[in-house]
Amino acid sequence: MDDAATVGGGVEDTYGEDRATEEQLVTPWTVSVASGYNLLRDPRYNKGLAFTEKERETHYLRGLLPPTVISQELQQEGNERLFYKLLIDNVEELLPIVYTPTVGEACQKYGSIFSRPQGLYISLKEKGKILEVLKNWPERSIQVIVVTDGERILGLGDLGCQGMGIPVGKLSLYTALGGVRPSACLPITLDVGTNNEELLNDEFYIGLRQRRAIGQEYADFLHEFMAAVKQNYGEKVLIQFEDFANHNAFDLLARYGTTHLVFNDDIQGTASVVLAGLVAALKLVGGTLAEHTYLFLGAGEAGTGIAELIALEMSRQTKTPIDECRKKIWLVDSKGLIVSARKESLQHFKKPWAHEHEHVGNLLDAVNAIKPTVLIGTSGKGQTFTQEVVEAISSFNEMPIILALSNPTSQAECTAEQAYTWSKGRAVFATGSPFDPVEYNGKIYVPGQANNAYIFPGFGLGVVMSGAIRVHDDMLLAASEALAQQVTQENFDKGLIYPPFSNIRKISAHIAANVAAKAYELGLASRRPRPKDLVKYAESCMYSPIYRNYR
Repeated sequence: MDDAATVGGGVEDTYGEDRATEEQLVTPWTVSVASGYNLLRDPRYNKGLAFTEKERETHYLRGLLPPTVISQELQQEGNERLFYKLLIDNVEELLPIVYTPTVGEACQKYGSIFSRPQGLYISLKEKGKILEVLKNWPERSIQVIVVTDGERILGLGDLGCQGMGIPVGKLSLYTALGGVRPSACLPITLDVGTNNEELLNDEFYIGLRQRRAIGQEYADFLHEFMAAVKQNYGEKVLIQFEDFANHNAFDLLARYGTTHLVFNDDIQGTASVVLAGLVAALKLVGGTLAEHTYLFLGAGEAGTGIAELIALEMSRQTKTPIDECRKKIWLVDSKGLIVSARKESLQHFKKPWAHEHEHVGNLLDAVNAIKPTVLIGTSGKGQTFTQEVVEAISSFNEMPIILALSNPTSQAECTAEQAYTWSKGRAVFATGSPFDPVEYNGKIYVPGQANNAYIFPGFGLGVVMSGAIRVHDDMLLAASEALAQQVTQENFDKGLIYPPFSNIRKISAHIAANVAAKAYELGLASRRPRPKDLVKYAESCMYSPIYRNYR
């Protein structure tokens, strides 16, 4: 059967759009799309002024469009393929608009800018009926779900139901950067209430007007959701947790990591992208991972997730127990340096980082006491890497590695200009949000962006194309290694520890191949036989946004 055939004057599409990340179905399903006026209002199939004369005749479009026919390159309309073509062709320019930092502002204003529903909203009202709600989604063949409960959106806090901007934004990157078909992606917001007083009193707030469910009520609701997803979409649907509060994020990952294909981007995606940057940075500063000393400001999901992955890779490289490797990594939280004397009062995910040391109350004192070679900010608080802190770490390191990772831009621990100026141009620097290049003493410094968008789209593609049924930590390490290998000498010469986003689809294909290879090696891949050339296979699986011809 052809890609697009005609039934009664409507466009018909092989179910699963591109063969991309689709199982080879013996009997292709078909979905019929109306012609005429309705066709122009369907973002998946509309081509606007790119419909040819013949297509306009066949699909009852005469008079519904102005007479000119123009190419996809020149178009201005809004439709799905055009959106992805524009995003793929201009990824460096548009990433800050689709993702950090603009997505945060979009979530804050989601109620007042809400127009066409995107994704599924599953609220406490649907308790007992979550499976039915999932069945209301028109697509059956879902491969990636990004889900949030909106409690900790970036550094902005509890935005409740308005957190939907995050899953929508993430999944648009799964398609643009990782090549997962748009129809295989499902954004979901779990509305369990909000503790944000401003939203509860806002007449435009679109979510439940009640305080957040906690404890057993929350756990039962999540359990029903996870069971329903597996029942409806099977064992191989990737569920990515996004922007859950710390206390729930770690529990959910631990609880469902052994029964579902789950991935927490804040814990694991961030860790993988930062580890890749550190591995690449070693080519600039020298030494192995184990020969460096790490100090974190922030001991939440991102901080402890990154720390654990660094320790894991260190342990793998040196064949030393992970407990030993953790001793090279120190964390500062709101109460100061995490030390063994504080162990009793610490949350469980902080306990592995409580080492023997006297009490140190603030970051500057911790820098002077620990003398780290690497300083990593995951605090969610802006301007915390002060001039004193940067000057201190620069005083005992020829090239200090400084990563200011908090998002959005307003929450960055320091700006690129501050890092380069205060370190007298010696810092190897990267951030979570984008910063412009900086000129210091006649030299141009380009700050890298430790952006999860480097990792999760390629990681997801690797999981999907191998038919993996579980996520293993070694798959995260494989993703980090693949990303670090994509940094060229030309990038290093500019001080970059990440490759440019302009090559992101090539980078994603390499990450996907490495992740898939690890899934096969660990016996977690279900798609057989294993493709011979995984990079080529990954590229062949990627969704293309080019228009198709309708007969």
